[in-house]
Amino acid sequence: MIPRLYIEADLEVGVASPLTQAQAHYLKNVLRRSVGDRMCLFNGRDGEFDAEIIELKKQRCVAAVKAQIRIQDAEADLTLCFAPVKRGPLEHIIQKATEIGVARFMPIVTDRTVAPKLNIERLQAIALEAAEQCGRLSVPSVSEPIKLAALISDWPAGRRLIFCDEAGDDENAEWGGRAGRAAPALEVLNSIDSNTETWTVITGPEGGFTLAERKLLRDTEFVMPVTLGPRILRADTAALAALVLLQAACGDWRRR
Repeated sequence: MIPRLYIEADLEVGVASPLTQAQAHYLKNVLRRSVGDRMCLFNGRDGEFDAEIIELKKQRCVAAVKAQIRIQDAEADLTLCFAPVKRGPLEHIIQKATEIGVARFMPIVTDRTVAPKLNIERLQAIALEAAEQCGRLSVPSVSEPIKLAALISDWPAGRRLIFCDEAGDDENAEWGGRAGRAAPALEVLNSIDSNTETWTVITGPEGGFTLAERKLLRDTEFVMPVTLGPRILRADTAALAALVLLQAACGDWRRR
């Protein structure tokens, strides 16, 4: 296995790149690498490069950048807005959604959110490790939690929001929101202009969105309500299922 690591520094053929102390420890003590061994480096800007370890000590590692092996292609502009859940499922969401292709994570605080306080640094580290392992050329960002109402009020113009509505059928709108049955997610996604390049998916907490929150989302013009099938999905399952459908229907999974 050739190690693949993300670094902050610019990458250029013929230029030596220092790695972090943690990366030096990982290469020397975990992977048992030594001077002369190969690795791959990427920084989210310059593509991916073949490199060689030219110095490796307990707290220091330097790699010589040899050749570019992949250019920096544009990746999907895909955001996941999700209500934080318990630690295990939460970390599962970050890891797997990074592999699926999410560019940014935006935790939202809802009425039923059970874990509004997050260790953003740890979640960012999980996203970085997943990006290194899955071969993508960028690392998604993880933002601080934001309340649902604030998210909607500050929403950027022109960006649609795919709302995974676990209730789905609101033909009578007895709860006071905009009437209409939410269509199956794949049906909605297949009907959208395939040239759309910016996407956001929003999923709820354990227990789902409240009626007031569903009304807020349903009554917002840029929100597109969808359903994810006839069964009740766990919050982490729903997030990943929605992302897979979007990437397969209109995202970068269509590339060869």
